[in-house]
Amino acid sequence: MKVFVINGGQVFGHSGGRFNATITEETISFFQNQPGFEVKTTNVNEDYDPLAEVEKYNWADVVIYHTPIWWFQVPHGLKKYIDVVFTAGHNKGIYKSDGRSAENPTINYGTGGLLTGKKYMLTTSWNAPKEAFTIPGEFFNERSVDDGPLFGFHRMNAFTGMKPLPGIHFHDVEKNADLETDLKRYRTHLTEHFSVQLAEVQLQEN
Repeated sequence: MKVFVINGGQVFGHSGGRFNATITEETISFFQNQPGFEVKTTNVNEDYDPLAEVEKYNWADVVIYHTPIWWFQVPHGLKKYIDVVFTAGHNKGIYKSDGRSAENPTINYGTGGLLTGKKYMLTTSWNAPKEAFTIPGEFFNERSVDDGPLFGFHRMNAFTGMKPLPGIHFHDVEKNADLETDLKRYRTHLTEHFSVQLAEVQLQEN
């Protein structure tokens, strides 16, 4: 299995991007220490060639995004990366059109993606505590991360043809970070959601 890992943890202002850098390193280590997996990576803080990034999407079976959330959206470095790379990927593997036809332009919007058969996973880190999403009367009105602030991000990936794997969200990382617990939870999450692939590799080795 080919895994493309994107570190969207941006270095900007008071943020050093350290939490997402650590989560990214954990992801790389997890897959590199498992037989049967290949890994490629990108750090949005570093220079990149848009067409080379398009090829990483085409190469991958799974794309894993790691990003903090700033003002309820992904940081501008990751947003710029997506804008630049997806535009470069028009008719080069990411998408061919918005899916509509001139004959009937009111239907099939969002069906022109070329990354069908591929999957993606999203991890996010928040200053907001998880209770802000779950307790009645709290800020996010009981909307989850995925169906609330990150709904558009998921539809963006659906536009390319990719399907989601369950993601994982880390809360209250600015004021009450517990990195050891978060990493343990994340390792369990990876093991659970890639258990089929891990089992297949073990069978092949035996």
